[in-house]
Amino acid sequence: MIIGNGLAGVWALAAHWVESLRSRALWWFTVVAEVAIFVQVALGVAMVSKDKIDPPQFHMFYGFVALIAVALIYAYRSQMLARRYLLYGFGGLFLMGLGIRAMLVGSGR
Repeated sequence: MIIGNGLAGVWALAAHWVESLRSRALWWFTVVAEVAIFVQVALGVAMVSKDKIDPPQFHMFYGFVALIAVALIYAYRSQMLARRYLLYGFGGLFLMGLGIRAMLVGSGR
């Protein structure tokens, strides 16, 4: 999730300036990276409810903020059509940062 969203973000930012990087593969890669967030949150919720684990509170917070961020990025895609590569580029890097922060909080650091 962290690496995928980071790579998707860098790719989208580069595609803003380099037209040859604008391809359908960029969007498929971005979709896979963002779906990984939903998968991880769903697995985490299932694990917490089934195994009665008490996770660090902010770990869950960052996971749900990442879900909301994906929804906001998707919601603004048509309004920012001229700058969609910037939206998805910075959005991917933001999601990467949320993943890193959730990982650090989850490991107790």
